[in-house]
Amino acid sequence: GDPLEGPPSFLNLDCVDPLMPATSDEEMKDEVIKRIKKFNMTMVAFGDAEVLRSWVNAAPPGRIIPGIGISDATSMTVEAFRDSLSNGFYKVMAEVAPQYQGISPSDPALDPYFAVAEELNIPVGIHMGTGGNGMANLSQPKYRASLGNPFLLEDLLARHPKMKIWVMHAGYPMLEEMIALMGANAYVYLDISGFIWSYPLDEIHYYIKRLVQAGFGKRIMYGTDFMMWPRLFETSMGVIEHAQYLSEDQKRDILFNNAVRFFRMDESQFDWPE
Repeated sequence: GDPLEGPPSFLNLDCVDPLMPATSDEEMKDEVIKRIKKFNMTMVAFGDAEVLRSWVNAAPPGRIIPGIGISDATSMTVEAFRDSLSNGFYKVMAEVAPQYQGISPSDPALDPYFAVAEELNIPVGIHMGTGGNGMANLSQPKYRASLGNPFLLEDLLARHPKMKIWVMHAGYPMLEEMIALMGANAYVYLDISGFIWSYPLDEIHYYIKRLVQAGFGKRIMYGTDFMMWPRLFETSMGVIEHAQYLSEDQKRDILFNNAVRFFRMDESQFDWPE
């Protein structure tokens, strides 16, 4: 593109089988709830509190895990954050995305919020890596690619050794740094949301295969970041289901077992009929 011209459209329909976005909030909710039931699925979700409660109430009990995120120290006081987590509705601290604000996840200003999550034993999901092509000059001027480096989590992890953390979007494209961080920190997990559909399939498979080859197949969790496209569930699940380099056990780990372990879920709760 040309910076003197208008930005390209976020929606690209010039493909063989384009995924169409939901046409309304209600359609989006209905389509996602339908897939939760069809695929016997549990999802972490976050966003507007009123909308989130509506989705939680519409889904089968326990199938939506509500999250609350913090990206800087100005959006919510530490006291309000503690109250939000203490009331029992929110189960995870996510999405934490200081990268979009030009802030490192180890910035001391965020430390009191992480301390609350550590104290209350709340899992934390932190955006690390890409935010989409052209992010810095199309929609998020404070975004810095360098602030997605997984190594920036090291000081945070050292200060909060009991905090349970997963790296969202697999830290892509910083593969070697992600492998090194997971090697040095035995309790760091990652998810493959967003990344799993944002790039060419060969690149996606290369990245996941390397993580598995490095010995971290038990700490990779499936995710979508489906945004406005309900069919992304089927599409992104297919990436794992059809990965020839993964055994059936490894596929089940990524799609199910690892998340059950990380989020301390009861495996028996998934044995329910349609």
